[in-house]
Amino acid sequence: MPTQTHEKAPNVPKLNTPDGFTAEEVKNLSSVLNAVLADAFVLYLKTKNFHWHISGPHFRDYHLMLDEQATQIFAITDAIAERVRKIGGTTIRSIGHIARLQRLVDNDQPFVDPLEMLFELHADNKSLVESLRSAHEVAAKANDYATTSLIEVWIDEAERRAWFLFEATR
Repeated sequence: MPTQTHEKAPNVPKLNTPDGFTAEEVKNLSSVLNAVLADAFVLYLKTKNFHWHISGPHFRDYHLMLDEQATQIFAITDAIAERVRKIGGTTIRSIGHIARLQRLVDNDQPFVDPLEMLFELHADNKSLVESLRSAHEVAAKANDYATTSLIEVWIDEAERRAWFLFEATR
């Protein structure tokens, strides 16, 4: 049986994606989006951690709110990674890669007071908003309208999470 041969395009990396962006734009966009992606994974895991370990008189309300927020955060991770690929970049490959890029701080404490959990998540969501705004500036400079549009939605969602967390601590 004859074997098929596939001609390989010369000098084209296997992960190259036609995108219309310059190499510098792809590098800059991928860099800021991968940092946001790392922070989204950190925030997702911290939110789930606090969801699993919340206690006290407001247990049910906090437990449900944190689960809803974790679900929303996790939902953006795939969209961020796919956006990096669509523009021609590469994205996160491992937990170690996330650890190298993350700017949000993990919380490995065996016990965290419920209000402290909410304060910490509030601050982390506000930090994520700032990172998203910075990423938006990079995307706008590259005229990457699809990324700016997505980021605007993610900013709104993070601001809403921060608002809910703030109100729950009053």
